[in-house]
Amino acid sequence: MSARFARLGALCGTLSGLLIALPSLVEAFTGETAATSLLLALSPAFSLPLLIALHQRQSHLSGRFGESAYLVNLIGLSLFGGAAFTANLVLFHLDEDVIEAELTGPTIPVLLGSAVVFAVGCALFGAAMIRAGRFPKVPSWGYAVALPLFAFLITLPDSVFTSALHIVVGATVIWLATSLWQNASRGQAG
Repeated sequence: MSARFARLGALCGTLSGLLIALPSLVEAFTGETAATSLLLALSPAFSLPLLIALHQRQSHLSGRFGESAYLVNLIGLSLFGGAAFTANLVLFHLDEDVIEAELTGPTIPVLLGSAVVFAVGCALFGAAMIRAGRFPKVPSWGYAVALPLFAFLITLPDSVFTSALHIVVGATVIWLATSLWQNASRGQAG
């Protein structure tokens, strides 16, 4: 992988982490707003380049397990990102009665399924990062533990706890992006 692509992935990851953490910090004091929902909705799109760059940087160390973990995480992030985009940009603006009426049929099981695939993918990819040892242990463990929790606890009502979890997830993503940038700057092969 080129150092340039790693840096681009790191920049996208930093932006993604900021788009998770900063709106959540604001929401801890103001509650959810249209502006914070918009920023949160965009975050998963910027996570994808980071995930690709992280995998490419460690793929020679993580082997088949890492490849499988990456694939599950990529699919899960794509599904969960679509769900987050919908929840934050569409459902946010609808009345509770409309949401309840519309979330019928396969919608709820599909949304839950996307959260499950995302959680499993994050846990597996986090484990692959821990095993490969290419990135710092704390954010690798954060990826393996905090992001799967995030997938399921995101449905809880807004609270200081959910805002804190968003901030932890954002910080984890930023830390991994920073580590990726530093690895690329040192010219480490990968």
